[in-house]
Amino acid sequence: MDSFTSEEKALLENFVSNTSSSVFVLKNLPEVVKGALFSRYSRSAKSLRRVLLDEFMLAPEIGLGEGLEVLQKKQQDPVQTRKAEEFYERVLVGYGDDSVAELAGAHIAMEDISILATKIVEDARIGLSPLEKSTRYVYFDTKKDGRWMYLQEKTLMGSEFAELYQESCDFCFETYADLIPKVSEWVMKKSPKDKDTTDRAYKSTIRAKTCDLLRGLLPASTLTNMGFFGDGRAYEYLLTKMFGDDLAEVKDLATMMQTELAEIIPSFVKRSNGEFGILMQNYLKKVAEDTDALASRYAGASGGEGVTLVEYDKDAERKIVVSILYPHLQKPMDEIGKIVEKMTKEEKEKIIKLYIGERQNRRHKPGRAFEHVFYTFDVCGNYGAYRDLHRHRILTQQRQPLTPFLGYKIPHEIVEAGFEKEFKAVMDRSKEAYGKIVKKYPKEAQYVVPLAYNIRWYMRFNVREAYHLLELRSSMQGHRDYREIAQQMFKEIERVHPLLASGMKFMDMKEYEFERLEAEKRIDIRLEEIAKKYG
Repeated sequence: MDSFTSEEKALLENFVSNTSSSVFVLKNLPEVVKGALFSRYSRSAKSLRRVLLDEFMLAPEIGLGEGLEVLQKKQQDPVQTRKAEEFYERVLVGYGDDSVAELAGAHIAMEDISILATKIVEDARIGLSPLEKSTRYVYFDTKKDGRWMYLQEKTLMGSEFAELYQESCDFCFETYADLIPKVSEWVMKKSPKDKDTTDRAYKSTIRAKTCDLLRGLLPASTLTNMGFFGDGRAYEYLLTKMFGDDLAEVKDLATMMQTELAEIIPSFVKRSNGEFGILMQNYLKKVAEDTDALASRYAGASGGEGVTLVEYDKDAERKIVVSILYPHLQKPMDEIGKIVEKMTKEEKEKIIKLYIGERQNRRHKPGRAFEHVFYTFDVCGNYGAYRDLHRHRILTQQRQPLTPFLGYKIPHEIVEAGFEKEFKAVMDRSKEAYGKIVKKYPKEAQYVVPLAYNIRWYMRFNVREAYHLLELRSSMQGHRDYREIAQQMFKEIERVHPLLASGMKFMDMKEYEFERLEAEKRIDIRLEEIAKKYG
């Protein structure tokens, strides 16, 4: 381990968490400098702290020495961003590549964007972690400046459909807000509080149940908030795609995101709408337009709600056993495959069960051998459920446009409570508005479609992901809509691969009327533990 003089330690302590351990974190450095530092580190025999001292702190191009004076005044960003950016570009040319951008990241908040736009942004799978305001736990029943909180979509607001668009969205929100107290009261009467439930847990459960039953009335234009953490490379590609999107909202959002990210990681996002980015945008747009034009000759909505297993691996067990044995044998994979082919069914079953092991909770999942077998599911379910399942990123999924042509399902509680007429009125009126708008503005027409309408999408994932996705999304506290989808998927996997499905011991196949109650009770227990711990 390196030794440092007292002067060097004094310098380093401003930028690293310690100067004596082999493990430490960086601090008080702009993201662009961190990326450049790690890039240089990967091609140097020196330690990171020594690289930081010798090649960064003493480099006039980057000016870390100047930054110390600023740091002592407790101001943010001790390193001059402009110098850091210039230095980064020299580093990139000299001994780095695009992967350097994966070593710097940023948090960004996006507020008052439509639910429709969030799905486009969250389509990015690698290098980005999103978090979105929940329609399950938050009421969307307030106005801002006298208006309901939905996007005043500028293309539609500048068209002959402006009034129709507003009337349709207003009606969704008016019905939603009007039904909140009525549905909430009905739920409380149906499931009164018992003596073992705290007021906090009961109130939270009632709120969640009410949101669950009514969120389908909200249109895709509903304004929401979301946050992202991601690395520079992921942001660059995301922004490039957003700049080329057909929706004005998404393009405007890309401009705002690039402006703000440029404050933190300027070098990593500036190419997204530059020469390089525009070429990529044109390429993606041309492919999409040509494919859409070709596909239009086969257009037309068909099929109903449900889950269909479209494709699965008929040689699953052999592939998995080969992959299980591979790390433990000094043999090539094809030779191991020949050994497995000679095994009896019982031998392979024993190996697979041993590999699954004694799972004590759903976080105990089989290893990477289970990543060699895939399933492709075609799913038709409501847009609200799709939004929840869309959050799973370790898989491949694509959706069709959001339309009212695949129908919807009214929650049975809404029917039982006597509000079916109000629910249906929203669906019918939105469908009528969509039918008029879609003829001229097919992309923008999606904004008027409520979350209760069905959308079709496919999901392709491996067995290991199935353990995570299906056990999590079938758990008791989940929304009924996506719980049903997860349960149907499990039944299909169990049908074709009963041995692999047998390890999914934490699937919950039951139905519940008061889904969140037990989860809220567990929160109470944790709150009590925290209160005891911290007083």
